[in-house]
Amino acid sequence: MSERISRDLSRRAAAVAVRVAELLETLCSEEAGGGSAAFLRDWAESAAHRAAAAPGTRPPAFTPLDRLVHRFGLGSLETELVLFAGLPDEHEGLARTFRTMNPGGAPHPSVGLAGLLIDCAARTGAGGGAPGHAPDRVALRRLLHEGPAVRAGVLALTGDGPFHERSLTLADGLWEALHGYPARPAALEEADPGPPVAGLDGWLELPESVRAVAALRSREPRILLVCARDETVALSRCAALARAAGLGLLAARTRPEDPGAMGLLGLHAAVRDAVPLLVVPAPGAGAGPVTPAVGRIPGPLLVCAAPGTVRPGPQRPVLTVPVGPIGTSDRRTAWRAALPEAPQHAPELAARHPLDPALTAQVALDVHGRAGLAPDAEEEGAGPDVSGAIRARAGALLPSGVDLVSPDARWPRLVLGGEADDQLRDAVARLRHQALVLDDWRLREAARAARGVRLLLTGPPGTGKSLAAEVLATEAGRDLLVVDGSELVSKYIGETEKNLAACFEVAERTQAVFLLDEADALFATRTEVSEANDRFANMETAYLLQRLDRFDGLAVLTTNLRQNIDAAFIRRMDFVVEFPLPDEAGRHRMWELHLPRALLHADVDLAGLAQYYPVPGGWIRNAAIGAAFRAADDGGAVRQGHLVDAMRREYGKAGRPFPGEPARPGGAAADRRAARALDSAPGSALDPAAGSPSPSAPLVIDRRTQKESS
Repeated sequence: MSERISRDLSRRAAAVAVRVAELLETLCSEEAGGGSAAFLRDWAESAAHRAAAAPGTRPPAFTPLDRLVHRFGLGSLETELVLFAGLPDEHEGLARTFRTMNPGGAPHPSVGLAGLLIDCAARTGAGGGAPGHAPDRVALRRLLHEGPAVRAGVLALTGDGPFHERSLTLADGLWEALHGYPARPAALEEADPGPPVAGLDGWLELPESVRAVAALRSREPRILLVCARDETVALSRCAALARAAGLGLLAARTRPEDPGAMGLLGLHAAVRDAVPLLVVPAPGAGAGPVTPAVGRIPGPLLVCAAPGTVRPGPQRPVLTVPVGPIGTSDRRTAWRAALPEAPQHAPELAARHPLDPALTAQVALDVHGRAGLAPDAEEEGAGPDVSGAIRARAGALLPSGVDLVSPDARWPRLVLGGEADDQLRDAVARLRHQALVLDDWRLREAARAARGVRLLLTGPPGTGKSLAAEVLATEAGRDLLVVDGSELVSKYIGETEKNLAACFEVAERTQAVFLLDEADALFATRTEVSEANDRFANMETAYLLQRLDRFDGLAVLTTNLRQNIDAAFIRRMDFVVEFPLPDEAGRHRMWELHLPRALLHADVDLAGLAQYYPVPGGWIRNAAIGAAFRAADDGGAVRQGHLVDAMRREYGKAGRPFPGEPARPGGAAADRRAARALDSAPGSALDPAAGSPSPSAPLVIDRRTQKESS
């Protein structure tokens, strides 16, 4: 098809070349212009012969040149000027010929040469109409100043000097596009929307989408604005709209405020019979929204941009097309189409990874690529490694101060009973059954229930809030995105919100559990505005509240200072879980979890440590690790003294007085007997009666008193 289009354009250009040759033969002597005229005739005859001899010589019904003429309303003279200006791009010999005839030495026909052709046509009637009624130089001047071709950027006058010595040129890449080839001007950076993805049928039935498709089919000048934080999502919607309208797309990334670049986008889209799609580049620091220069766009314009980056002007009507919502059934359809080899996993994947259909297609591409590299590594009967593919793709998007981890902590690791434990388990269940309750049972419409689960974990330091977030992620089958709130806060205006937006974007793309540690640094109570800093701090809190409302995953926020959290933030939480200091039974359980029995010497009394030191679990963990390293340095098992010394250091770090060392059960005499037994038989087990835990309160061993009594 492209070859037929190209030969037809060359045939039509050859007719203009013949007229130039006739002009040279009429006005110039054999010595002055005979060689150029002969070359023009030879080339024209050769081009016409090739077009006639080619198989399937019938020209296409509607060529790119015909589309150009139709869309921009070009007359016969302007059409001839387009062919005239395109001749230098047909053959290098034609470019040399026009260079010899151009007063400025440019390889393009001049306005004066076009005027001579018009004069000749006026005398002979070759330009259309009887002699005396053909277009004249006045018409030429008017068209080259305000004609449709010049206004649309199809034709341009270049060079300096008088009007008739300037050159006639075509828009960048236009002649190749008229030949039917996908030429792209340098000002238009390629943006590939990709093929339409599955899973958007329900979205296309929304009223806004139906209106957008009708607007594209009407070809009336209009701006269709598709905004999304993820460019991939917005591009997928544009591709779906164009397919539904039965039209192609020409997508390009360029400066929206540049009339020349925008004109090239509209021009190249017109000759391809496609809808122009403007992909707005990310704005620079401190830049405000831009207004697209749409004066040269002949029909509808699709605009793909991030929210708040485009401000449409008053020249054209605007239709905003939202990118959601996407229903559960469409998500399942997207997973079935993306992973046709595992359709039975589609419902589970849609519930566990409720990605946008555009992102689902990306993840499936990664899954297939990973499987192809190591086909034998796939476990028999196991589903595709979607989580690994999501994690790998998101790794490059992580901003500073953010970590994406794969936790493995389970419920038994979390020593937390009562109401707190019940709330955490309810949160996981709520996330697991979100699609069933909100979509299948339709509570999203009936009760206006929001997607996502939001938890606030409060309590003293070291009580297990971060560990609880790991357990939640593990039980939900998701990764954990750990965000340090203190590192996100910036002294520069707007930077804090920008950092948080990047974190939420990664969390939504990966469907990871969003853990914002030390949330009080960001969600502090809003205050009366007494200075500029108060106003900007309140703006940060307000932004976070709105962004948290839109997050449809599992968000976990921790704080040691609940009283500093804004009340509006507390109200938006689905669960507020208090983490108290553990009781004695809980502390004993924590000592056992952190210190396997095989590592302990016989003199260790975990029950006594749990009874004597009422400390949070973080202290117990640190003391257990510190004691283990001390024991390794001593070359033996972990002893009671190692644990007591490690606990002394924990009290010292907190600036609290150390309560001393718990006495061994049975009093000082039993302690002396145990010491003698240890001295005589290192490593031997203690007497069971002496080493068993005592229900009575422990005594404090004073080393000086023990020495005197000995």
